[in-house]
Amino acid sequence: MDQPTVYPYIPNSAPAVKRQMLDEVGAASADDFYEDVPEELRLRRKMDLPEPFLSEYGLKRHVESILAKNKTTGEYLSFLGAGCYQHHVPAVCDEINTRAEFLTAYAGEPYDDHGRFQALFEYASMMGELLNMDVVNVPTYDGFQAAATSLRMACRLTGRREVLLARTISADLLSKIRDYCKRSSEIKLIGYDSATGQLDLDVLEAAISDRTAAVYFENPSYLGLIETQGEEIARIAHERGAVCVVGADPVSLGVLTPPADYGAAHGADIVCGDIQPLGMRVQFGGGQAGYIATRDEEKYVMEYPSRLFGLAPTRVPGEYGFGDVAYERTSFAIREEGKEWVGTAAALWGITAGVYLALMGPQGMAEIGETIMARSRYAMLKLDGIAGVTAPVFRSPHFKEFVVNFHTGKSVAEINRDLLARGIFGGKDLTAEFPELGNSALYCVTEVHTKEDIDRLVDALKEVV
Repeated sequence: MDQPTVYPYIPNSAPAVKRQMLDEVGAASADDFYEDVPEELRLRRKMDLPEPFLSEYGLKRHVESILAKNKTTGEYLSFLGAGCYQHHVPAVCDEINTRAEFLTAYAGEPYDDHGRFQALFEYASMMGELLNMDVVNVPTYDGFQAAATSLRMACRLTGRREVLLARTISADLLSKIRDYCKRSSEIKLIGYDSATGQLDLDVLEAAISDRTAAVYFENPSYLGLIETQGEEIARIAHERGAVCVVGADPVSLGVLTPPADYGAAHGADIVCGDIQPLGMRVQFGGGQAGYIATRDEEKYVMEYPSRLFGLAPTRVPGEYGFGDVAYERTSFAIREEGKEWVGTAAALWGITAGVYLALMGPQGMAEIGETIMARSRYAMLKLDGIAGVTAPVFRSPHFKEFVVNFHTGKSVAEINRDLLARGIFGGKDLTAEFPELGNSALYCVTEVHTKEDIDRLVDALKEVV
């Protein structure tokens, strides 16, 4: 209270203003607000804080000096993926998502956000076309939440608790699924074939039962391999009355069959994933946003906890408006009675992904997918030619990512440290997540990696290993 000057960024810290506020609420001092906190828990000294910067310019220079310590994909050549991918971001994506009428995390209201509602409806429509599904939600917080929510939907649909997950999912995803589903589900992991990385169908057949609510696998998998047994996995799930849930990278669907179309009778019931590859930058871990897609059947639609946008005719002949579909099922409408608490913090990324999909179109998505497969194949061939290096570890087709094994005596951590000294981010260390794969790392190659980039990595690894 005896501070003679106002704190630069907190005007209400002026002594006279503080006194006025305390008098207004009838408090003798700020300590009155903490009377319920035991004395032994109170800090009775000044906090050890640095002196404030007295000018905006000084603060700006200080923050910039801290940020300058970061090493970014703009300066370094990166082969990191594992859930957050460096793809080309067309300039129009940044231009549209920074416009004032869109730049908010909130999805909006149907009476005054017609443009935002239409943009998100168009996004959902294009995602539905890409996935060959009818219904796509307004984005969830990220792909991990989308996967966990999809499994909870499956448990409610079937009235069962057991969910079977492919062992090849990431440890981070498994952690989030356990967090979201610990009260509704019992989780079991299904192993994979050590030679191909494909889901072990014999293990799946032995594990599935009439208590199983869902079978979840990814295509492409976290380890980059393309699961070629999708129809068989879906058939096994359906024969036991379980829901088939597939996690899919939307960028892969320009060249791969959508999970819903794995077979004439058996395909995915729920498809989910992250839309970060569709026009979102890496940004030290995000932006991330999740999608969930199903057929247009009431039993699925009514289990979505998140918002769904649709269109309806207005009072003007020939005119359509955009609004919420079955809003009454969401936590926005019925609060704690909702199926799951959700928000709209990732809605802006849905608009961004819609811009990306509209720009690329079907032909553009096919070209991107083909380019990624060609360049990742070239990288695998070149890396496999290095003495003491095996790439890929699994005998399966791959998309974008692949496991590289090093058997030269150096650990992945040591190799990545030496690559960093050469201006390269090496692959993600898998030794803790998948110890059975030995001294291995997960490498990622996308359309932004040129032949020269891959050759530079190969030359650096020849020196390092």
